[in-house]
Amino acid sequence: MNGGLSSRTLGVMEGRVLLVDDEPYILRILSFKLRREGFDTLEARSPAEALSVLASYRVDLVLLDVALASVTDGFDLARTLRANPNTANLPIIMLTARDLVQDVRRSREVGAAGYITKPFSTAEVVQRVRSILSTAGPAPS
Repeated sequence: MNGGLSSRTLGVMEGRVLLVDDEPYILRILSFKLRREGFDTLEARSPAEALSVLASYRVDLVLLDVALASVTDGFDLARTLRANPNTANLPIIMLTARDLVQDVRRSREVGAAGYITKPFSTAEVVQRVRSILSTAGPAPS
């Protein structure tokens, strides 16, 4: 028992989440909600920015938009992460506005741990992040 103290009360973060989305509103709302729930967040608006963040910071999970406004989409970035030994086991949750069976299948093929369609409930996102991190354990330092 911890006497009713939460991880936020103790100042302990539940994990660091990299949010990758080209929509600033989505980044803001997810970052706000995840931080409020005790997570640390980092943001990237493109695959190149995401790779730069991952080269500089330890991250426990990536929330990755499928349809990024770039040549590289979320599936391509996920494949790149899986091919890199430093990020090969990093949990990824795909976010998308498309609710297509082939996108769910592609998410599994690139090793995503989850798939959430937009519009989504921020409570659902927090629950999925918490669930995946509780089974994945912390990322190596």
